[in-house]
Amino acid sequence: MGESMDNDVPNRGNVGLKGERMPRQATFAVALIVTGLASAAFAQGSPQARPPLFLSESWRALSAPPDDHGAWPASQQGVSSPNLQLTLHGTSGKEIQLVAVRGSADLYPLNLWTGTTTSPSAATLRDRNNFVDLTNPLSKIRWVVRTSGFHQVRPVVKLADGTWLVGDRATGPSADFNETDVSIADVRWIKLDIARVVAVGNWIEHPDLSKVDEIGFADLMPGSGHGPGGYVNVGRIEVYGKPMKR
Repeated sequence: MGESMDNDVPNRGNVGLKGERMPRQATFAVALIVTGLASAAFAQGSPQARPPLFLSESWRALSAPPDDHGAWPASQQGVSSPNLQLTLHGTSGKEIQLVAVRGSADLYPLNLWTGTTTSPSAATLRDRNNFVDLTNPLSKIRWVVRTSGFHQVRPVVKLADGTWLVGDRATGPSADFNETDVSIADVRWIKLDIARVVAVGNWIEHPDLSKVDEIGFADLMPGSGHGPGGYVNVGRIEVYGKPMKR
């Protein structure tokens, strides 16, 4: 009887010790979870705000009658926003056309068309008062594009230091005028010889997009002329980013 009672005392003590340890272990586990959640929340930071609309250009019909194909040479006169400056690039960039609305504007809007170019070409817009900061991960280009053949539309930027870049995120093929977003964070960039509108060199890792001077599109193939075959139509262009005073 004495030995049995002596053996029971340690057993009750162990049970008691275990009874104390279990809550401590649970409390420690909860503390670790809370700390982990707090660290994750701190790492994520506050939700990212979308950048504002920096520019929007839908083009403007000229007062002069269009040619037999319903188009005019693309020029500054076709830019609807007084704050934006249009520049055409490439050895035949001046052949880019501004095409008039055909039928309903929601089906065939005013657009820049590269069909009559005989070389790669590009068109860019420059805000007269501001650079645009595209470093926000939610910065983007939104454009209404139609393409023909193997042609695609690619984003082009000119940095504050004069460097030209063309992006790998292409829009097209697209048989209809479709609205497409290009997230800047998803784009890889390569240098662009803007005189020829030809990509050169290697990929540029993490270019400084905090002060973009001009932004637009490139068609890296010559046009095929009137009729189906090879060209791009670019209607409305919107850019979402933070304005930075020049």
